[in-house]
Amino acid sequence: MTDQNTPLVPVIDDVDTGGFFAAAARGELAIRVCSECRADLHLPRENCPRCGAFSQEWRTVAGAGTLYSWTVVEHQVHPAYPVPYTVVLVELDDAKDVRLLGRLDGRPSLEIGQPLQAWFEQVGDATLPQWRPVAEPSEENV
Repeated sequence: MTDQNTPLVPVIDDVDTGGFFAAAARGELAIRVCSECRADLHLPRENCPRCGAFSQEWRTVAGAGTLYSWTVVEHQVHPAYPVPYTVVLVELDDAKDVRLLGRLDGRPSLEIGQPLQAWFEQVGDATLPQWRPVAEPSEENV
């Protein structure tokens, strides 16, 4: 039995997403791509929706992105995650249309299009990519 204050962690050895978490454990951010047409396959899936191929591989990306959207969580839904915290949706700079989620503590000052950089958080046996702002948002948009 686990302590109710233990953070939730994903299954890190899943056939479809294991490569993502293996890369994170190495301090890298990776996305799945079609081996045939090189289309980004996010969310990972069995075959490529563009060309139909069943062969895929993992491509390391830079870990730089821009803030696409965010929300501040005010109602605590799990004891391991004290509120407030901010859930961010980040569009990768070198994989357009690929968006990843992350969490920031508190209520940071953010703006759409703000640059973010990946960092890696160890949670139990899993290494999870998270995001942090590269710079404060411009004063005219705050």
